[in-house]
Amino acid sequence: MLQQQYSSVENDMEFRRLNSPRFQRHEMVGEEIKNDTTKESKEIISPEKEINSEEKTSLPDSALFEPIRDKSRVKKEPSKEMRAALKVLNDNLKKSPSKNISHQTKNATNVIQQEWFKISSVVTANPLDVEDYLDCFEEHSSILLEYIVNMVDTNGNTAMHYAVSHGNYDVVSILLDSKVCDINKPNAAGYTPVMLTALVDIKNSTHASVITRLFQLADVNTRAKIHGQTALMLAVSHGRTDMTRLLLDAGAAVNIQDEDGSSALMCAAEHGHADIVKLLLANSDCDTSIVDVDGNTALTIAVHAGNRDIGMLLYAHEQVSRGTSPYSSMRRSRRGSKPTTPTGPSPSAPASPAPSRRFTPTSKYSGK
Repeated sequence: MLQQQYSSVENDMEFRRLNSPRFQRHEMVGEEIKNDTTKESKEIISPEKEINSEEKTSLPDSALFEPIRDKSRVKKEPSKEMRAALKVLNDNLKKSPSKNISHQTKNATNVIQQEWFKISSVVTANPLDVEDYLDCFEEHSSILLEYIVNMVDTNGNTAMHYAVSHGNYDVVSILLDSKVCDINKPNAAGYTPVMLTALVDIKNSTHASVITRLFQLADVNTRAKIHGQTALMLAVSHGRTDMTRLLLDAGAAVNIQDEDGSSALMCAAEHGHADIVKLLLANSDCDTSIVDVDGNTALTIAVHAGNRDIGMLLYAHEQVSRGTSPYSSMRRSRRGSKPTTPTGPSPSAPASPAPSRRFTPTSKYSGK
């Protein structure tokens, strides 16, 4: 019966494929973020040998984050030039809390920046080397440690931005241990480390524990300066089910809307991620009645995107919420209560999409 009702609603709508600028932007935003960090890291240094992805994932969880007991390993020390630059910068920071640095100090900062990002921000960054450098900074002063950990490159990315975008959670954990890392700091494009993390696959439970720690310490509801998206919207749009679950567990708000009026549920409905739709609907705060700037709900977006399975989920959820589903009537009957007589008009079918949303009969939905 429910399927017949949904089919009637579906036929009432103008059934065309969705071809909205918002859909295209959601597809591209992850690539834009990754390209920013990848491009900058390659300009800093080109690793002679990159770690094979299979080698990364072959280690058991217990082998990760364990100290490397190599007696022959010598502590990594900054170069002579960097050590001199550290002294200059540290002296300036102590004299000028406002961090107004002189021309001489700017030169020292440039030296530190180049070497720090070579150590901390490449794909093959060694967490032990990063830790050695942090120890060296802290030996000078906690002010110097905080300044360098939160130092940015020309794209506004910090070492934490690079660590999460590369999926280097050993380095992420060490930076969090420093207690001075500004994990809510946006880069030049307006994206925080949490937003970049939302685009990365979770390889194992150890990675998940580090990500959980990051989310608990950060503001997971910060919006990007451009388009106003949250980490949850990015994770949902790119089909990251596990990341979506971690964000929800960390208190991510499900009903925040971006500049187009899109919510996380709309993103999932538009991109065809049924498992994520179920996950969001299981959240008691999820509001399926929210409309975007074109007046569309998640249900109408799912229908026009050709995602019938998601449309059925949303329609069934709305009917149960309204108490008009035969299943909700059965529950009331089992409880021994009489169904209430509706005092207003019966729920109407969702409205057709507004003319401002552009559809073309020949366009095909390609979201994943």
